[in-house]
Amino acid sequence: MSVNFFETKCKESSRQDKLFGICDDQNGTRAYTNVTDNTNWIAKINNDNDLAISFTAIDNCIIVLKEGTKDKESICDGMLTFSNSLYLVELKKQGTGGWLSVAKSQLENTIKLLRSMHNLEEYKYKKAFACNKKHPNFTVIDSAERKAFFERTKGFRIDAQAEIAIK
Repeated sequence: MSVNFFETKCKESSRQDKLFGICDDQNGTRAYTNVTDNTNWIAKINNDNDLAISFTAIDNCIIVLKEGTKDKESICDGMLTFSNSLYLVELKKQGTGGWLSVAKSQLENTIKLLRSMHNLEEYKYKKAFACNKKHPNFTVIDSAERKAFFERTKGFRIDAQAEIAIK
């Protein structure tokens, strides 16, 4: 099953706000961006250079089925695209309980699916963000795991923090 992650009804109009958030009501609806209600933000986007950024909801919007089944793939919440950059974002609201490993797994699976359906070579900068509202500050991922993730995903860097700087 081929799916276009980049040209879809799930893609919002691009925005150039200096500051906005990505929200996920976690009720089966798709993630979305917001500039007015920062209490709902799970990820905070700092866009100091006023770049045109597009957010595309993935989970609960783009449907990808596991091969040969009617089961949905486990995929991340969304992606930000701008200039020559592609940032994948997984949003969580969990206190404890292995949220980071689940987020990394969803990000890695999304990357695998993206690579199987698209040529990502136009994107020089590729990152994956695990964002958790209950753990908004940088969460340490050791260098060995970072390197392993980079190798498994063929070029995506991983970060665990709820603040994303657009450069």
